[in-house]
Amino acid sequence: MSELKFCSRRSPVICTSGCVASNQLLATNIGLDILKSGGNAADAAVAVAAALNVTEPCSTGIGGDCFCLYYEANTKQVHGLNGSGRSPGALTIELLKVQGFNETKLLPPFHAHNITVPGAAAGWCDAVSLYGSKKLSMGQILQPAIQLAEKGFPVSEITAYHWKRGAHLLQAPENKHGNELLIHGEAPHHGEVFCNPFLANTFKELAKSGKKGFYEGCVAEAIIETVQRNGGVMDLEDLKSHVTEEVKPIFTNYKGVNVWEIPPNGQGITALLALNILDNFNIKAMGHNTADYLHVLIEALKLSFSDTFWFCADPDKVPVPTKELLSKTYAKGRSELINLQRASDKYNYGNLLPVGSDTVYFTVVDTQGNACSFINSNYMGFGTGLVPEGCGFTLQVLLNMLTFGMNPQQALDAARFCLDYSTEEGKWHLLLEDGISQAVAEDLRARHHCSQWPITGHNRSLFGRGQIITKGDWWKSWDSLSSKSSHNVLWAGSDPRGDGCAVGY
Repeated sequence: MSELKFCSRRSPVICTSGCVASNQLLATNIGLDILKSGGNAADAAVAVAAALNVTEPCSTGIGGDCFCLYYEANTKQVHGLNGSGRSPGALTIELLKVQGFNETKLLPPFHAHNITVPGAAAGWCDAVSLYGSKKLSMGQILQPAIQLAEKGFPVSEITAYHWKRGAHLLQAPENKHGNELLIHGEAPHHGEVFCNPFLANTFKELAKSGKKGFYEGCVAEAIIETVQRNGGVMDLEDLKSHVTEEVKPIFTNYKGVNVWEIPPNGQGITALLALNILDNFNIKAMGHNTADYLHVLIEALKLSFSDTFWFCADPDKVPVPTKELLSKTYAKGRSELINLQRASDKYNYGNLLPVGSDTVYFTVVDTQGNACSFINSNYMGFGTGLVPEGCGFTLQVLLNMLTFGMNPQQALDAARFCLDYSTEEGKWHLLLEDGISQAVAEDLRARHHCSQWPITGHNRSLFGRGQIITKGDWWKSWDSLSSKSSHNVLWAGSDPRGDGCAVGY
């Protein structure tokens, strides 16, 4: 497959009535159709989630988890749904030890024990039930995705690449039904039409019977058969007892803007911790993507990841000191650990209280001003890759807008970095995207960052694929001549690292 080139430019999408931004054109259009037919942001988000499951199964799906932030325009309140599933009740530490797994011999990443109860289906239903317009049924919301799966769709370029990259999981001998996501045993090519009638049938069950259509009956039985045949211990009771959790979102205020995330066990607290640390530096004066600027961002993220790795857990099992972690006093102390001239190999978690890669993101704003921010994840591409029979926004982006005055599309286009911690080596690896200058890359190496530059082509997927919709161009410096009518204009951008787009009306 040819190297992926980045040579085009896009203007931000601007509109006034409603907007959808996702990683796939067909999914984006489906969301927009739901808005035009009377649905609101929550209805459209679920329709987009289902459509992305059809068009991009290597990144997302009903077999994974979801997280939802919903802004209700009438009350100006932000609501949260945690649609992540729990581990099977029978999967105990004692069982893992009996099977030979421990702190030194870790569970293989694609073992069936790593499969948690899929929370996405219930999350979709609950998002519509709690926040939807009540004008559309679940069947109407899922119908476009059902039609897409039955009639087929042409596979997009970047999706085709990642589908092929993960095809070995579907082709494995133990994966009896992996061929349901292949064509003649191979991943579909760019432009090849792919149909998924089995997924369409799963959506029909969800539309007809609600959550019971997924967590009980034939779909649930197929999930359990596949998991248990591959050595897992999940059972029907694990599925039947699953519930979505309504949560109170957490936030921090950075330069006058409230940034919201789902609380732990969600990982969004990492971004909030980093922003609080960055509040102690004049990063604007450093200049965009300079070595000084990137060094401080990298070190702030190392600190926040260190805290997240240690403190972020299931709050039903372990007390998570979220309030203390998000205090400005705590962030000030953490910021003082950053050496402006030298990278740290490892940061320890902070002294607080004694305590016990693939995802899609998309966003929708409707004509009433409601907004839905949605994550739907398999975790690691196809997840474990196991297919039940017949069932077929990052920190740097915000800083680009808030600190350097970029519009949504410019903010997404800008070159990024990615951090990866190697437990085997006990150190951080820094990956720098093509677009960051060679001089900056060399300066960061001189500060003892273990870095790789430039990351190009399809490997840019390491840096994520964001979507942005904002109301008003608040990142600009407004003057007395600015038109107040412009404050209601929606501005949107879609990540060039994906196949998608933003569309509005």
